[in-house]
Amino acid sequence: MTGTLFTLTFAVAAPFWALMILLPRWSVTARIVRSPLIVAPVLAIYAILVLPALGEVLPAVTSPTLTGIRDLLGTADGAAAAWAHMIAFDLFVGRWAWLDSRERGVPALVMAPVLVLTILLGPLGLAAYLAVRTRWDRPEAARVTEPQRLG
Repeated sequence: MTGTLFTLTFAVAAPFWALMILLPRWSVTARIVRSPLIVAPVLAIYAILVLPALGEVLPAVTSPTLTGIRDLLGTADGAAAAWAHMIAFDLFVGRWAWLDSRERGVPALVMAPVLVLTILLGPLGLAAYLAVRTRWDRPEAARVTEPQRLG
């Protein structure tokens, strides 16, 4: 079952990535990606993998050591759970970057490689988007106004 869940993890996330990368201007893409629930299928897989092993997982993450984390991730269940963890967070970050880029008017051709990088190497994709987004301001209407300071 672990192998199936491992394979299923990316399969349930891939359609959302495809929409953001291949069909970024389609109105259906925006409607779907606006919902944070797009990560729910991956979260369910993560829960199926982690909850039965909570007795092993909690001590490893509340008092982490390199050896403890290595041992946890060195099992099929641990590797599959880590994969689901990464896919869920990468998708959530990709979703945020895509939504933010649409608000800022970042061209889809700029975002496509950033999103691919986020799929493959999540934190580097996030770093790339944080660098890219500095070139495009949010529209005035979307900016949050800062409170006035007294004095």
